[in-house]
Amino acid sequence: MTTALTASRQEILRLLRTHGEMTAEELSRAMGISSVAVRQHLEVLAARELVRTQTERRPVGRPCRVYSLTESADELFPQSYHGLALMILEHLREQDGEEKVDEVFDARAERLEAQYAPRMAGKSLRERVAAVARMQDENGYMSEWEECPDGSLRLREYNCAICQVARRFPRVCEKERELFARLLDADVTREEHVLNGDRRCSYRIRARTEPSAVNRQPSAGRVASLTADG
Repeated sequence: MTTALTASRQEILRLLRTHGEMTAEELSRAMGISSVAVRQHLEVLAARELVRTQTERRPVGRPCRVYSLTESADELFPQSYHGLALMILEHLREQDGEEKVDEVFDARAERLEAQYAPRMAGKSLRERVAAVARMQDENGYMSEWEECPDGSLRLREYNCAICQVARRFPRVCEKERELFARLLDADVTREEHVLNGDRRCSYRIRARTEPSAVNRQPSAGRVASLTADG
């Protein structure tokens, strides 16, 4: 669970995780602190959209307010998504070969392209790079970008959100570079790579000598097909 939360707030989340819905008084007794202090913590957690509240009628006494976790709180507890993804990809490779795994990565890139291409429409290269950096940052890559003295641009990623998969299936990294090139309608070259021992991944981006007439976007039919599929 994230250390950005105080110990008391982490304990509230743990109790709600293990016991389900609880009142402030029940949390107070379980934690050994006042109900006033519990409510103050709950207000902070509610503001961060980690807990929700609702009124519940009980067999005895007046209706009371009960608290429970939101879906956003799920991300604060240990997850093993990468383990499941690796198991599926390895099984696919064993059964159908490397080409089938590539198909999965291609399909992922196409879905991301369909999702993010509209953000690129009508923008300059500089604005498109900024948009891709925001996109990657939203997805957990801790991204930033800068303009270089020679007029090119650089995109840096300080975290890899799919690092466990990338270490086992490095082709996914090349698919990412190709996706950037399509979204940016530019030449994209990888300069640093975490898989090569660098502390980050970085890409140098240059305008194409013969740019496309329009920023590349999936065709309407392709977008419709992807939407229908997923």
